[in-house]
Parts: sequence; C-alpha cells; structure tokens
Amino acid sequence: MSDAIFTANVMWEGGHHGRVILGNGPELPFSAPPDAHGEAGVLTPEDAFVAAVNTCIMLMFLWAAERLHLRLLSYECASEGLKRVALDRTEVFARVTLRPQVTVAAEGAAPDVVEARTRRAFDSARKYSLVANSVTAAVVIEPEIQVEP
Repeated sequence: MSDAIFTANVMWEGGHHGRVILGNGPELPFSAPPDAHGEAGVLTPEDAFVAAVNTCIMLMFLWAAERLHLRLLSYECASEGLKRVALDRTEVFARVTLRPQVTVAAEGAAPDVVEARTRRAFDSARKYSLVANSVTAAVVIEPEIQVEP
C-alpha cells in the first residue's frame, strides 16, 4: 500500500470569498454560496464537493470501460448533491446523485450484452472511486445508456 498527499492552499480575500491554489496547479476564486452571503459565479465548497464526486466517478468509469473493451462514444453527467439542515443548523450532504448519459458502440455485440458491460463499468467506477469512498453521503448512479450499432 502506498500513500499520496494532495494539497490545496486557500487565502482570504475579504468578505466571504477567497482564492484556492490546488496542488496540481489550478488557481480559482471561491466563495460561500450566494444564499450564505457569498458571491455568485465562482466556485463554492458545495460545488467543489459535488464536482469532486462526479469527476472521480467519470474517470473511474473511463478506466473500467477501457478494461471491459467498451468503445465509448459520448459521456455527459449531471449531478446534484442533497444537503440536509438539522434542527441545530448543522449541515450535511445526505446524497449525491449522478445521472450519466453515455453512448457506447455495439461493435458487433448484442446491445443487451454491451449495456450489461457498461453497467458493470459503472459498478466498478463506484467501487473504486477514491472520492465516493471517502464521503458519508450516499452516492447514487442512475445511468442512461444508449448502444449504437
């Protein structure tokens, strides 16, 4: 087993916003959400959380699809995080739902076989996603799969 360290540095820029410098290089402004006195049009921690789950699942799906010899033609995934607010005003993401729409080439195989392999790739993506495995929220994947002849 090997360890890896990932970094992010943040700087306050006044009010309810700041700047994040990610260990991989990108630098972005961020803010609290507008409904929490934040700034519209920039990254929020809530956006970053949902995006982290979504992007990690996509990358793991691509990894699994390659191993299952699927020829992916398109992938697009809408996601939403359900935030719950408790009586004491603490907040938690209860669920992150991903709705990927994928198109896969049949390449001579029966469409139902290709769809089953694609679902298996999603199962593997969920199983091996570092981010999804690191959160307490339920991660639900509801794929829409189209098989092209």
